[in-house]
Amino acid sequence: MPTTSPHRRSNRPPNRQVRRAGVVTLLVGVFAVLGTLLGVAPATAQSDPGKTYVIATDVTFAPFEFQNEQGDFVGIDMDLLAAIAEDQGFRYEIKPLGFNAAVQALQSRQVDGVIAGMSITDERKLVFDFSDPYFESGVQMAVSEDNDDIASYEDLRGQRVAVKTGTEGAAFADSIKGRYGFTTVTFDDSASMYDDVRTGNSVAVFDDYPVLLYGIAQGNGLKTVTEKEAGASYGFAVSKGQNAELLSMFNAGLANVKASGQYDEIIDTYLGEGAQAAQGGNTFFSLLRDSFPLLMEGLWLTIVLTVVSLAIALVLGLVFGFFRVSTSRILRGIGVVYVDIFRGTPLIVQAFFIYFGIPAALDFKMPAMTAGIITLSLNAGAYITEIIRGGIQSVDKGQAEAARSLGMGYLPTMRKVVLPQAVRTMMPSFVNQAVITLKDTSILSVIGIAELTQTGKIIIARNFESFNMWLIVGIFYFVIIMALTKLSDRLEKRINA
Repeated sequence: MPTTSPHRRSNRPPNRQVRRAGVVTLLVGVFAVLGTLLGVAPATAQSDPGKTYVIATDVTFAPFEFQNEQGDFVGIDMDLLAAIAEDQGFRYEIKPLGFNAAVQALQSRQVDGVIAGMSITDERKLVFDFSDPYFESGVQMAVSEDNDDIASYEDLRGQRVAVKTGTEGAAFADSIKGRYGFTTVTFDDSASMYDDVRTGNSVAVFDDYPVLLYGIAQGNGLKTVTEKEAGASYGFAVSKGQNAELLSMFNAGLANVKASGQYDEIIDTYLGEGAQAAQGGNTFFSLLRDSFPLLMEGLWLTIVLTVVSLAIALVLGLVFGFFRVSTSRILRGIGVVYVDIFRGTPLIVQAFFIYFGIPAALDFKMPAMTAGIITLSLNAGAYITEIIRGGIQSVDKGQAEAARSLGMGYLPTMRKVVLPQAVRTMMPSFVNQAVITLKDTSILSVIGIAELTQTGKIIIARNFESFNMWLIVGIFYFVIIMALTKLSDRLEKRINA
């Protein structure tokens, strides 16, 4: 609560401190209300015997973690974690985030652990506590299967090489690129990295050898041209000094699973003889048929995110829109600050800040869905604020003056005279913002929300059918946006009738 009375006028110049305090208080209030409504909860005690551990993973890193046709998380890491949990008797929930987001979620204590083919390095040991190694990795180089010009590191001079963020392949490429004179370009998932090589934008790729070989067997269009280089070990990670009991159970379960022979069975399932048979035969229609249930789940989540966010954004837009046309300098200042912040920063930065930054600073956990809705609502609200301001100001001032001369108050004048006329002007912009918000949901894949775009990425990670899959995803977006546009056209005609 502020210590100064809101009714006292400040003699300080241009109200900057007042504006800052006002907008901070307002945003804190917004976060508090949205958090209460959408399920934000403080971190629970680590010693709770009934605790379900939240484990983040990549799910685009086959054969260690990926999603099968039934939507189940499978792979070496997933099967190993399941076996260890059964052996040790603890419960867990998988959170598919992507590698970068998973690491950030662990740093901000949004999750309890990460298993994602994570190499144990000295730098990471400063931030995380690792389990005993569960897999010895290595690095290989691959090129497009029709490329006969690149056969060694020497042939990379002056060329571009694709790597994936945070992998052994990226670390190895960085360690030798000065010696062999090539540059690297970084991707967040293996499928995009392979596509960059297959299309000729990069001439080669460095990747963890089991991931690379699995992709080749599934038809990613590459071939290996070098021997395997020694790499680091994979480990299960928790935050430094946190979840010691989970780490202890993982180590004990790993030892038991190895001793029983179950570990070898899991490895053979994905890396053994004949385990990597290519799926093949994925035509456009067969891919659509097989992926349709998962895509519909992703589409439904996209629609929910859009509708809920727009509803909240409309409320925010009305409030701040009135602030922007208010006669009070303080309210106008608060409106300006809000609009400038959320129109002046990228949506992806806002998503990371709300999902990772704020919970880390205030020490609480926030569901990804909550963070996504807050992000979209605040961002869309800033644009709707300007739409409403522009619509109100487009109405001739004489209309309001006439109403006021008849004894109508400010709010009745706005509600009965100004807004009905302004809505006609604002309608096309509202529709445009709805379409933009629908498409902006795809950015939330960076915090692990499995909307339509993220669902497409997950499917591609399994079958490497990039062209057909992105064509299908594009058609889904096109159909829903065209339906929204046609509906808005009919609504606009009725309003203007």
